[in-house]
Amino acid sequence: MFKNYRIAVLIPCYNEEATVRDVVRGFQNELPGAAVYVYDNNSQDATADRAREAGARVVPALYQGKGNVVRKMFAEVEADIYVLVDGDSTYDAPSCVAMIRALVDGNLDMVVGCRAHMEASAYRPGHVLGNRALTGTVKYIFGKSISDLLSGYRVFSRRYVKSFPCQSRGFEIETEMSVHALHMRLPISEVETPYYSRPEDSPSKLSTYKDGWKILCTIMGLFMYEKPRQFCGIISAVLLFTAVLLAVPLLATWLSTGLVPRLPTAVLCSGMVLLAFFLMIFGLLLDSVQRNKSAMLHFAYLRQNGVRSPGHGA
Repeated sequence: MFKNYRIAVLIPCYNEEATVRDVVRGFQNELPGAAVYVYDNNSQDATADRAREAGARVVPALYQGKGNVVRKMFAEVEADIYVLVDGDSTYDAPSCVAMIRALVDGNLDMVVGCRAHMEASAYRPGHVLGNRALTGTVKYIFGKSISDLLSGYRVFSRRYVKSFPCQSRGFEIETEMSVHALHMRLPISEVETPYYSRPEDSPSKLSTYKDGWKILCTIMGLFMYEKPRQFCGIISAVLLFTAVLLAVPLLATWLSTGLVPRLPTAVLCSGMVLLAFFLMIFGLLLDSVQRNKSAMLHFAYLRQNGVRSPGHGA
């Protein structure tokens, strides 16, 4: 169906010997012509051996963390279409055909596999609540969002992969990929896909609170980095509002008595006002730098072929 495209299936793995063989074979069955890569992130079990037995190309990834692995994958693998999926056998391999079809037909840059929980054990309330909270935060900051912000099942164009400035080290990578697409206003879509629970002998590496906090910090960091004018403007407004609240009683006393009874408070208010104006100027300068950076990313994006460039077809 996609014979004119080079398709690469990318599977980052850490201690997934119980599931990686089934994952590799599942995608080999659905995409017979695709190259399946398993990047082994210092596994302490037989993950690499099971992947080789299944016919995958196994590559060691020395820097620990999913973000580091994805960074290495995107830099090294050459393809027209990339399928990124976890090696824990929770995602549905047959869904990749519909996701790739959506990418090709729509000439898109990213298709997200939005998880539909098929089993009660796969539905972890803490993770679902955290996902919704983070999704809402991204929508509030960037104006729109993706239904399943933290999905690890995605299909990308070469344009996206080779122009994505990956900075994340761990599980924040999904958030960074989503925010990058939203900020760059890239054409993206979503396809609902079944989501299953992990096998009993395959424990999750995700910590609800620890990794959720990291992801939230990543969102705020990206907000500051991607939209510095708005970020600094919010802080400036808070400082000015607080300074006014503190200064009103002082001003009323001065107007009636000609005295300033709380000098430290007056100094604090003056400092907050000055800091607010400095932050506004700083935000404007950073915004100018960010615009230049966005232009450079867009040029890097345009230098790569899209999925429906001349010479390709499904």
